[in-house]
Amino acid sequence: MGSLEHQVGNTGSKRIAALDTPPPPSRSHAAHHLDLDDQKPGWRKFLAFVGPGFLVSLAYLDPGNLETDLQAGANHGFELLWVVLIGLIFALIIQSLAANLGVSTGKHLSELCKAEYPIIVKYCLWLLAEIAVIAADIPEVIGTAFALNILFKVPVWAGVLFTGFSTLLLLGLQRYGVRKLELLIAVLVFIMAGCFFGEMSYVKPPATGVLKGMFIPKLKGQGATGDAIALLGALVMPHNLFLHSALVLSRKVPNSVRGINEACRYFLIESGLALFVAFLINVAVVSVSGTVCSADNLSQENLDQCNDLNLNSASFLLKNVLGGSSKVVYAIALFASGQSSTITGTYAGQFIMQGFLDIKMRKWLRNLMTRSIAITPSLIVSIIGGSAGAGRLIIIASMILSFELPFALIPLLKFSSSNTKMGPHKNSIYIIVISWILGFGIIGINIYYLSTSFVGWLLHNNLPKVGNVFIGIIVFPLMAIYILSVIYLTTRKDTVVTFIEPEKNDPNVQNHMENGFDQTDGVFELGHVPYREDLADIPLPK
Repeated sequence: MGSLEHQVGNTGSKRIAALDTPPPPSRSHAAHHLDLDDQKPGWRKFLAFVGPGFLVSLAYLDPGNLETDLQAGANHGFELLWVVLIGLIFALIIQSLAANLGVSTGKHLSELCKAEYPIIVKYCLWLLAEIAVIAADIPEVIGTAFALNILFKVPVWAGVLFTGFSTLLLLGLQRYGVRKLELLIAVLVFIMAGCFFGEMSYVKPPATGVLKGMFIPKLKGQGATGDAIALLGALVMPHNLFLHSALVLSRKVPNSVRGINEACRYFLIESGLALFVAFLINVAVVSVSGTVCSADNLSQENLDQCNDLNLNSASFLLKNVLGGSSKVVYAIALFASGQSSTITGTYAGQFIMQGFLDIKMRKWLRNLMTRSIAITPSLIVSIIGGSAGAGRLIIIASMILSFELPFALIPLLKFSSSNTKMGPHKNSIYIIVISWILGFGIIGINIYYLSTSFVGWLLHNNLPKVGNVFIGIIVFPLMAIYILSVIYLTTRKDTVVTFIEPEKNDPNVQNHMENGFDQTDGVFELGHVPYREDLADIPLPK
């Protein structure tokens, strides 16, 4: 791919090296191409951009989301639905920013981070991004293990070991028809969604309770803050930002202000549709869990399950709709949920490694490496704590993702709001204000929870004072480093320029450039955003 940085002239400014692009077509061909594009109906143009948003949205329906939704409903009823609403609105904003960044710069987020930051910061961000992929993979490992346990009575620890082989099998099957395979997985995931919608129509959660939970923020009851942070961590995942900014580069976009704006608009619509479906499914899961577990006529067995609800025991929530087959249908859909979100994790890991380190790995090798690391804590916890311990590990993994979010989110917000990165396509002042307020709101909640939880634990644990002092000496500096790192990323000024402003101010030239033409030897030619051949093999519909 070549070096990402080079000096331009003697100005000392840093610019991203342009990728090699094919020679532009002739003027007549260019004009004909534009005419054909203009004659296409809007829905035909839209379909050409469909794919990245829906693939990314699978990560919002993974076992980690289901686990946190189930526990939020069982523990707090409908009171945390507002977290789901804010999380999905924020997810739509930042996913669209990630798509805009890729389309406007021709680079994805990890490549821009590599070019922008000093080498130590670059490697720290890469390591944190890899940890985020691993943390996102833990719920998928445990969810698949739970599914195998329900279907075949396989011990959870044995199911954890088997997940490595199941994912390699899935990746191997892609070569025989990836679109059919992914369609099957999507159908199975939506079967589970249909089950929860059907159950919701049966148990009839009170509309007023659902609406109040969605629009009136509350954090009452023991563990509410922790469950809210876990919900946010499962909804807004850092590796998804790297993934979406790269996936959009598999689409050919005309190199014009109009063409880029149109592509950004279509990607926003697509992401909005996909995340709205994800929002409805998450709300259905929380509502079903909250309604069933707050019922007055619960049996003692179901009451015990609600008090310690996890993915392995949640099939009883669907008995009203599915009866005796609830376990089998639930387990198959849970298996599909884990495996489908594995695909997004594998691609995200590929783009992170390629962008930060300029290293490419075979998909099966990359997945095997990530999965092997994720299996280790899952295996240890499932052996020691059983299914209940594995369920709690999912919540911990979601919290880790929430704490890691600033190290992908802040670079994205800065780059997408920067003249040097985006030129005329940078965020509007309204998006800048809203995204930064939401971003710092989530970061502030994380830091507050991290600080208060640790101090509370120090005050109330049974360790000797010497042990508490020793732990404090280790942990408090780490918390200070975390806060200082967030401040550094927020206040550091960008130095690398990815948008090169046209030098000529001739209105005629500007007008042609607006419509996608570049001037070469006095003839205006159609320009192209650099097409990423290294991303063109992504199995998305074309």
